[in-house]
Amino acid sequence: MPSLALLATSPPLLSAALAAAVPADPPVLPAVAPLAWTLAAAQDTTASPSAGPPGYPAATPEGEPPMNEIVVEGDYGPPASDPAEAINLETYRITQAVDEAVIEPIAYAYRDGLPEPIRDGLGNVVKNLGEPSNALNFLLQGKVGKAFETLGRLAINSTLGVGGLFDVAAAPGIGLPYRRNGFANTLGYYGVGPGPYLYLPVTGATTVRDLGGSILDQLLLPIAVGKPFNRTEYAATYFVVNGLDQRLDFDEELAAIAASDDPYAMRRDTYLAKRRRDIAMLKGEPISEEDRLLLEELSAQPAVAEEQAQQLTEGATPVEPPVDPEALPSVDPEALLITQPR
Repeated sequence: MPSLALLATSPPLLSAALAAAVPADPPVLPAVAPLAWTLAAAQDTTASPSAGPPGYPAATPEGEPPMNEIVVEGDYGPPASDPAEAINLETYRITQAVDEAVIEPIAYAYRDGLPEPIRDGLGNVVKNLGEPSNALNFLLQGKVGKAFETLGRLAINSTLGVGGLFDVAAAPGIGLPYRRNGFANTLGYYGVGPGPYLYLPVTGATTVRDLGGSILDQLLLPIAVGKPFNRTEYAATYFVVNGLDQRLDFDEELAAIAASDDPYAMRRDTYLAKRRRDIAMLKGEPISEEDRLLLEELSAQPAVAEEQAQQLTEGATPVEPPVDPEALPSVDPEALLITQPR
């Protein structure tokens, strides 16, 4: 046996055989980089870009980003346009609850309870009372032609339209359309920024600039004309009718916002986009691509919500019961087994 032969070999001969088997110069093993790593070593590499921790490759030259780092940039906290986001969000939630419980039923009762001619007449009166502010602001913006057209609407509807009950000026024979304007638009036209976004319990979505401009619009007739526009009865009636009309006008838009992933952010962003669009149109400038896409998304929301509601009302397609193999004696059982889920 070989093991017995090895044991029987003399020591000198065994030493010579081992010496011949082992090479004279053993191969040199490559140096193994140490695995130790400290925060101080990493900080040293940032201070000296050409150096690195022991065993790590040298950093990239100065001015080039490192190849083995991922840099993530972003903002945190409320957006710059909405610094009071936490307060506005809570106000938005409360207002939506009140709207669902109180304002919406009243608005629908106002829409369904009054005949449409009467409801349209009240809305026309409210619009006619805002024409002096519209005309004045067109004049302040240097749009003299639109200012005189608005004054013509006011004169025609106040006389032929029986105090504004009928919008005679917009009829095809005259063709003077209603154009809404205000002091907030004038401020924006001359470069005044919107300021922080606000969501107020009664006003709703607005900004500091738009809130100040709206107050000036409401004070124009009471200050410039006086009675009866400075009475509480006028202010209360104007507020109720105008508020209900606006609630009905924005009913579809509010439903589209509620169907979005983030209704509060959608309401804020679309409001600000619309206001930027209004100011740009006054200046004759195009709107930004971002605002255009955002407003298109808002207009597409009602179609999506209607499609989802239709799917819910129609229900899912009924599932056919599985075929009983015993009821089909002519069918090969092995063929049925192939169609069964695994």
